[in-house]
Amino acid sequence: MSSTSTLPVRDSKKQNGVETSGLVKSAKELRKDFLFHEKYRNLNHGSFGTYPKTVRDTLRAMQDAVEARPDHFIRYTYPKLLIESRAAIAGVLNAPVDTVVYVPNATTGINTVLRNLTYEKGDKILYFSSIYGACGKTVTYITETTPAEAVQVDFTYPVEDDWLVEEMKRKVEAEKRQGNRVRIAIFDTVVSMPGVRMPFEKLTAACKELGVLSCVDAAHAIGHVELDLQKLDPDFLVSNCHKWLYVPRGCAVFYVPVRNQHLLRSSLPTSHGFIPTPKPGVAYINPFAPSSSSPWVYNFSFIGTIDNSPYLCIPTALKYRESIGGEKAIIAYNSALALSAAKHAAKVLGTEILENSTGTLTKCCMANVRLPLDVDAIVKVTASKGLTNSPAEVQSLVRDWMVERMVEEYDTFIAMMVYGGAWWVRFSGQVYLDMEDFEWAGTVLKELCGRVEKGEFVLEPETKSRL
Repeated sequence: MSSTSTLPVRDSKKQNGVETSGLVKSAKELRKDFLFHEKYRNLNHGSFGTYPKTVRDTLRAMQDAVEARPDHFIRYTYPKLLIESRAAIAGVLNAPVDTVVYVPNATTGINTVLRNLTYEKGDKILYFSSIYGACGKTVTYITETTPAEAVQVDFTYPVEDDWLVEEMKRKVEAEKRQGNRVRIAIFDTVVSMPGVRMPFEKLTAACKELGVLSCVDAAHAIGHVELDLQKLDPDFLVSNCHKWLYVPRGCAVFYVPVRNQHLLRSSLPTSHGFIPTPKPGVAYINPFAPSSSSPWVYNFSFIGTIDNSPYLCIPTALKYRESIGGEKAIIAYNSALALSAAKHAAKVLGTEILENSTGTLTKCCMANVRLPLDVDAIVKVTASKGLTNSPAEVQSLVRDWMVERMVEEYDTFIAMMVYGGAWWVRFSGQVYLDMEDFEWAGTVLKELCGRVEKGEFVLEPETKSRL
């Protein structure tokens, strides 16, 4: 979907220095469409997302409908609405309808892929050191329970896209020389922490060249970066709709081209749509109504009893996004805002943003800023308070203290991480925010850093003993 010329575009091309061409309202006007407390600044859209009131209304309407006639809705109405929702999301992704289904979240999709594949001795699962933590643990579980082994592309941002692609190729070729086979490679569209864009298009193409299955963790993708799945053609891709598409939690679109659907025999958990290997004299009964969908799509249509209402909110969310300017306008504004916000905060703090020389890491709706805190100096602060924490422990203490202060004292939350030996914060651009919000955030961060340098994050030993 994209913005249309019939929409009433705002006259002003810039909003506090950020390009807004294509959006029909200002950030302050759009904020009223959402459900935030009047005093809360949502500066961390990337973690859990949120949705406007109009989507909330659809969500509740679906929940009310299922309670009015539970069996009628779940067995007969829901399947029809699900088909309509899948058709809507397929249009955004430029993907055939029979290649997209829904799962609760991206982690479920990654687990579905890795747990369905069969592995032999010498098979390797390649992943990058930037992998999302839960997915990294999934790889570990698979290597503990199957013959598969893991191979990691280890690096620390900032690196160049071309280096990352070549390093993956080098790892795959090195495994081949040792008689092993990289069966599948897992990589992000946009990394979670730090929030940077990966060259997922080039990595997907490289996988094709190398004969490796591509598994794209696109948790931060739909509604965030442009996706054309016919053009990208990954082997597997899963993207959270509840992060950037204004859909209630949890909802993720799971894409598997027809050529690979036979590899994923079971949903997670295995449910009524699973087709067992035929056995003489054994009949398997599906208690739900027959479906015209393909066996693979039917397999994912009902996976146990959960609240599937978020899946049915996709059409409403897409309609709302079109009403405020459309996909291209939303993504353009959010990415420009995130970068402008990060540059401003870096100037206020006297530090830097996380970027490579070709400027590709920030081509998304998130950006990262280093905090002006020196680890050695902060360790000395803890020592002056009579504590003997290691540098790693101090880094965690500071991070946890700062984010708690944001919540308790400033009524906001900014994602914060320890990365590459320093403290960083991640900003998320979103249509209900403008530069005024991030100017305030820069002031808050500077103030909190000053409080850290004074040792406020350290509890005196006698105080700790009383807790």
